Amino acid sequence: MNTLLDAIRYHADTHRSTTGMAPTPIAGLSTVRATTPSGLVHDISRPLVCLVVQGSKAVTMGTRQFAFSAGESLLITADVPTVSQITRASAAAPYYSLVMELDRAVIAELALEMKAVLVSENAPVRVDPTDAEVADAALRLMRLLDRPRSVPILQAQLMREMHYWLLAGRHGQAIRQLGTPDSHVARIARAVAVIRSAFAQKLSIRQLAAEAMMGPSSFHHHFRAVTSLSPLQFQKQLRLIEARRLMMSESASASAAAFAVGYESVPQFTREYGRLFGLPPVKDTRTDMSGGERRQASI
Repeated sequence: MNTLLDAIRYHADTHRSTTGMAPTPIAGLSTVRATTPSGLVHDISRPLVCLVVQGSKAVTMGTRQFAFSAGESLLITADVPTVSQITRASAAAPYYSLVMELDRAVIAELALEMKAVLVSENAPVRVDPTDAEVADAALRLMRLLDRPRSVPILQAQLMREMHYWLLAGRHGQAIRQLGTPDSHVARIARAVAVIRSAFAQKLSIRQLAAEAMMGPSSFHHHFRAVTSLSPLQFQKQLRLIEARRLMMSESASASAAAFAVGYESVPQFTREYGRLFGLPPVKDTRTDMSGGERRQASI
């Protein structure tokens, strides 16, 4: 495996799944494969970097759309709602990418050692050419998978090196905020973690603001600035995305899915589901089962 494409192709083809996502034994590292363009996939993405090595994809956040293809990287530095779609893929030339979740603890440690100065970077999503050092570190990570006994010993230092090159390169300013405990991004991330773990429960703004160590008004402002949504909208999208997963993957009925994610009214659930996904729950699941839109990995 002389190139990053070779290494990703081998792992993705060997461990192919119905979603196209193939996790590796290294926590937070996965490959993605698709042989056809996909439908729209809604998600609230965690901070990550996605290196595309073949094919192309488009990701929309709010009113902004980002198109990226082989040789480019998508960077997401906050928990933000995205709509993604693989735009170029075929059986002869599948879409392949490598996805790595960003580790806040590693970023904080490296930023301190690098004596990096934090500069505000408000764009939570961006696309740039992949730095050569990042691609090289990614290739060595993938090659490590061929030596299973080495993974427990070497994975931490190679993942650390990958984070280092991301911090040292064109993505550095945006990523650094994740590892700065007092940055607005890091504070909002603590509240987001609460919402993710308890999205089916009723959560108050005061409770979330306290988690972020902010006043309610300031918290609401900064939450929207970081995620593009209000806390209530963020929780609602999480509920709807999970409800869709329950219906598509576990054959749950619309009412069962609605109650499972915290809705008290099925008609309200149906209305909000239709606004987000474009179809009411029953029609959406029928479309999926008939082969109209296949479930794909989100990145």
